[in-house]
Amino acid sequence: MPRSTRSMNATKHVALVAHDNKKPDLLEWAEYNSEQLAQHELYATGTTGRLLQERLGFTINRLQSGPLGGDQQIGARIAEGTIDALIFFWDPLEPMPHDPDVKALLRIAVVWNIPIACNRASADFIFSSPLMREAYDRPVEDLSDYQNRDVLMDPASAE
Repeated sequence: MPRSTRSMNATKHVALVAHDNKKPDLLEWAEYNSEQLAQHELYATGTTGRLLQERLGFTINRLQSGPLGGDQQIGARIAEGTIDALIFFWDPLEPMPHDPDVKALLRIAVVWNIPIACNRASADFIFSSPLMREAYDRPVEDLSDYQNRDVLMDPASAE
């Protein structure tokens, strides 16, 4: 499949998400990285956004709680090109009622080739990269063939 690029400015749009058991880890990580986080536009789901805003003292674009559609809101922003990086401290050992939403969010992040951190170590690696502080053209699959494909319709079902 041919490639195209999506440009990311030096100021990134970063989504921050954490399952309940991982919220303390994300809050600690965010506080440690608060100076760097303050240089970017931040988005977060529900309670995570409120807790981050209280802890860090700066504005977080707050979306719905994950189970109420927040994961899907972030996924839509990734597909639109608004979100440049996803920091998602998820709990692989705790069953989640909205697990399909979580998988869909991770899937769409991979489709659009954005950096994803699923734990503190990967978040540290992403945020320590010089690419977080400069413009970057990330390669993405050119999906125009898929978007413009012919779809065979059953004439009986096309109403």
